Amino acid sequence: MIPYGRQDVRDSDIEAVIEILRSDFLTQGPTVPEFEELVARRVGAAHAIAVNSATSALHVACLALELGANDVLWTVPNTFVASANCGRYCGASVDFVDIDPHTGNMDVGALRSRLIEANKVGRVPKVVVPVHFAGQPPEQEFIWELAQHYGFKVLEDASHAIGASHQGEAVGNCRWSDITVFSFHPVKIITTGEGGMALTNDPVLAERMGTLRLHGITREPQLLVCAPSDRPTPPQWYYEQQMLGYNYRMTDIHAALGKSQLTRLDEYVDRRNSLALRYNELLEGFSLSLPVVLPENRSAFHLYVVHLAGASPEKHQRILEALRARGIGVNVHYLPVHLQPYYRALGFQEGQFPVAEKHAGSAMSLPLFASLTDGQQDKVVNDLREVLGD
Repeated sequence: MIPYGRQDVRDSDIEAVIEILRSDFLTQGPTVPEFEELVARRVGAAHAIAVNSATSALHVACLALELGANDVLWTVPNTFVASANCGRYCGASVDFVDIDPHTGNMDVGALRSRLIEANKVGRVPKVVVPVHFAGQPPEQEFIWELAQHYGFKVLEDASHAIGASHQGEAVGNCRWSDITVFSFHPVKIITTGEGGMALTNDPVLAERMGTLRLHGITREPQLLVCAPSDRPTPPQWYYEQQMLGYNYRMTDIHAALGKSQLTRLDEYVDRRNSLALRYNELLEGFSLSLPVVLPENRSAFHLYVVHLAGASPEKHQRILEALRARGIGVNVHYLPVHLQPYYRALGFQEGQFPVAEKHAGSAMSLPLFASLTDGQQDKVVNDLREVLGD
């Protein structure tokens, strides 16, 4: 099976992990802060908080932004469920904004229209989560402009997009957001095995997220409120739980893999873009719509998503199954979140977000990963040609 995505682990990665396994610190050592500093420096953010998954990063980000039971979070239906679930973890209501049919990202026009209506009834969201679908940044500056006007916070779900850029600026620098989240799952651009990271330029948000990932505990002298007063500095063994936090730590083992992988980020993104360009050339004339990358963007190309032209649901399913039977691990990104049983039970239904629903009914993610060979890509294209009859 040629999967739609997979990790690329080399001897240097294995050696980096073995070095940690032989060290004094498997967790809570120096490697995690080193990894955080390297990523923050790479993307131009002031602070980076490494955690055990992007889902955890989204959760602590929402908590740091003080999202709560009386608040609303908006995201897109065309995403993994975690982009919405992070709001539910905080007790907030969740709603959705439909997507642009060309990019799969949040439709800024739809966002603007929904904000106008929400403002009339006093239900402007507290947090909006734009997703960088397939590795391409959304129209961040316009979303940020709306955030300044309506007063909501922007939490970028850039799980697909480390290594991408918008208007020449690295995704993750938080120029147009309060917090940005990356994923290091094995199918993403670089991996830590499992892991995620939240980035921000706000020291208060960084402090909150750093504490929330560690059970709500801090040892920072300047933050302590009940430290013994009979000595100028608290003892080294002293700590305080100041909020209800979580065990969301990233281990040094995972961070070591991330540090090693990060050295090849440019190589990976370059290769993914080369493969995407090659797909564009090889698929010319097929009865497919190919990915659209806006001129102001450089996509990280986590996914290469095509659309079957005029396909019925039955034909869509038949083609997906035929390709998988031939060993081509095509997938659908994404089944609309609002139509998942959990969200249907909250009152969502078919027809509310028609562009995202139409997207899911014709989308097909072809295999794309840095170690995909030209020969494997040729097989994907040839099998697709035979299945489509093109």
